[in-house]
Amino acid sequence: MTRRALIPAVLVMLNASPASPAQQQALPVSEIVPGVFVHAGQTSQMTRDNEGAIANVGFIIGDSAVAVIDTGGSVREGLQLLAAIRARTDKPIRYVINTHGHPDHVFGNAAFVRDGTEFVGHNNLPRALATRGPFYIDAFRRIMGADLIEPVRIIPPKLLVDGTLELDLGSRGIVLRAWPTAHSDNDLTVLDKQTKTLFAGDLVFLTHIPVVDGSIRGFLSVIRELEALPAQRVVPGHGAVSEWPTALADERRYLQTLALDVRALVARGKPIAVAAETAATSERSRWELFDDFNARNATAAFSEIEWE
Repeated sequence: MTRRALIPAVLVMLNASPASPAQQQALPVSEIVPGVFVHAGQTSQMTRDNEGAIANVGFIIGDSAVAVIDTGGSVREGLQLLAAIRARTDKPIRYVINTHGHPDHVFGNAAFVRDGTEFVGHNNLPRALATRGPFYIDAFRRIMGADLIEPVRIIPPKLLVDGTLELDLGSRGIVLRAWPTAHSDNDLTVLDKQTKTLFAGDLVFLTHIPVVDGSIRGFLSVIRELEALPAQRVVPGHGAVSEWPTALADERRYLQTLALDVRALVARGKPIAVAAETAATSERSRWELFDDFNARNATAAFSEIEWE
């Protein structure tokens, strides 16, 4: 995720068919529990050098089908993820699930456009993509270069989740849940019932400072609901696979600190610029990319809290 691109688009290749997975270098993945594979993204901004590969992406293999959870920050990364899948199974990829619409999670979608594959997302995701997608494609063309961005166009998910939806991969059920506005207004989680592994998208950050692109109050409320999910481990949007629900502790502390600091500034009549400079600065040493995102988080929180 970058400061300049917080709600991107799902993409489809504009040019001819993508190269065969056998011709691609496979993305390194770890099998964290049987049938569940994860690639750990860098803790960084999206750049040409890292090809946007900063988010955690993964896939789940059932008896009859595969589900992909997020596809990375470029079509090139998506093709490498596809190669990693094909190195492990020839079962059909039935679902590509986007946990939300930010570019580091969906810019690889085009690698998976083919007959028989359904794109899945939160009920709000198509609107978010239509509203902001073209602008962010243009922004990333400048940030990452035309060679990574020019081959893509926006496509919406066709299978939408409003509430919960269970998908069957063949003797393996995964439960998708759409959440109220929190990190974004289109956050979706995926729970593998067999292994109790939760793919949380950017509702969970570890190491990388949390990013508020939706509602700080909503984020804190969703955290309270999240911790009740029957998971044993979580794949966060950013950071290491961790035990559940203890993985929420640092994120909760940061967001609570930010909200308390902003409320105190609002009560004292301080302007939004002061919040951007001072709110939650006690957290600086605890997070990577703090100076990239905290001021923006504070500004968003101030704009919300001043109207309480």
